Amino acid sequence: MNLDFGFLSWGVVSSFILKGLLFSLQLTVIAMVGGIVLGTLLALMRLSGKPWLVTPAAAYVNTMRSIPLVMVILWFFLLIPLLLGKPLGAETSAIVTFTLFEAAYYSEIMRAGIQSVPKGQVYAGYAVGMTYRQTMQLVVLPQAFRNMLPVLLTQTIILFQDTSLVYAIGAYDLLKGFEIAGKNFNRPVETYLVATVVYFVICFSLSMLVKRLQARIAIIR
Repeated sequence: MNLDFGFLSWGVVSSFILKGLLFSLQLTVIAMVGGIVLGTLLALMRLSGKPWLVTPAAAYVNTMRSIPLVMVILWFFLLIPLLLGKPLGAETSAIVTFTLFEAAYYSEIMRAGIQSVPKGQVYAGYAVGMTYRQTMQLVVLPQAFRNMLPVLLTQTIILFQDTSLVYAIGAYDLLKGFEIAGKNFNRPVETYLVATVVYFVICFSLSMLVKRLQARIAIIR
């Protein structure tokens, strides 16, 4: 097999690859922020001790964590438009699906982070007159975020890798950009090899940054 990477000029990258990369990054950031916010709410519901909050939150988390992401993507893309009576588009479907799906995983991370904060600090908050909401907002959640920040970022790296699954519904992500470039220049093998290297470089670099952050947090503790 003769590999030829000569066609990968800046013009090809700017025309095909950058658009997909920007959407993959956008999807990752939006799903991360939305997933952490929704996941934190789910974690608080599961730790509330109130059955009417614990049961639906636990059911949501366990259901999402038991279904492959690609199936959730396809279900949402194909079924939700039937219920709404209009298509949402591949990109919008991907953003909503990833946010809802990742919330289940971020929820478990935040639940562990909240439980890592000593109970004594919660009782101290109550002792000075804080409400449950104030104690969580001012005392518990800031420490939980700090404790679990490396794990949250690691999950975000996994999220970035999973964005390639939107290929199944035709969304224009990083992998789709490489795939289109490969078809246009009849070099699919080369483009998939380069795509693999690009994903590896991005994810490996982010993993090293998370590792350094984890070491700094350990020193602070």
